[in-house]
Amino acid sequence: MDLEATGTTKRAGGFAESFGDLEVYKLAFALQLDIYKASRAWPREETYALTDQIRRSSRSVGACIAEAWGKRRYEAHFYSKLSDADSELNETLHWLRTAFTCQYIALEECEPFADRIKSIGKMLNRMMANASSFCLPNPYRA
Repeated sequence: MDLEATGTTKRAGGFAESFGDLEVYKLAFALQLDIYKASRAWPREETYALTDQIRRSSRSVGACIAEAWGKRRYEAHFYSKLSDADSELNETLHWLRTAFTCQYIALEECEPFADRIKSIGKMLNRMMANASSFCLPNPYRA
């Protein structure tokens, strides 16, 4: 498997070379997988409603982080995509709360998910607050 294609290489000095090196991306990816596993047990009648929605929003978090990485030449675009990731994360929390309210997920399973979502959200907000430190120099800026 080509490690570079999977986004798992690192630049000298320990700095991220790809989105796959980012801890926030790794956590978001793990969250989406765990939500998928948990949602497999939900009622069949929720397949195209709740189950599909939470899977889509949780998958979008990592996808938006990856897109942000590709937009690092333009700080405003980078920030915007991280903001999209944060929005998808909040949507995931909404669907998680819905699943809990409908009794598809127990409190003991729901709370750790909510804690992970909160932690990822804090990381995204720190990245947005320090967007310039992640961005590449813009060769078109005078």
